Amino acid sequence: MMNTTENKNEIFPKGDKASSDYFTGNAWIKILVPKDETGTYVVGNVVFEPGSRNNWHTHAAGQILLVIDGIGYYQEKNKAARKLIKGDVVVIPSNIEHWHGAAKDSSFTHIVITNNSPEGAVNWLSPVTDEEYLSCQL
Repeated sequence: MMNTTENKNEIFPKGDKASSDYFTGNAWIKILVPKDETGTYVVGNVVFEPGSRNNWHTHAAGQILLVIDGIGYYQEKNKAARKLIKGDVVVIPSNIEHWHGAAKDSSFTHIVITNNSPEGAVNWLSPVTDEEYLSCQL
């Protein structure tokens, strides 16, 4: 049975559709806190449809993911993917190449806390290949 956000009461609205330049499949981003008073972080809600994911990327000052719904994956370059479910927390160190997204048969929603830096909040890299993505679904 498919687990989709349409079947649930969402905590936050979906927000704006994520750019296909940086995401494979459909995802939405709702910025909840555009910038704190010190300018050091942004907080957002990201909703992924089943099978969607973001590109490989890095954060110069790190990021935190708080999983609030569905099933997804987080993977650092050259490491095994980690399955994520509601309640999981991922602390992503600075400049670690990684991706995150939904399982092929489940939607996935997480809160992101992204630290700002002089280099910017995110450095987008290449898309996650279907082979890379499907290898974590085993």
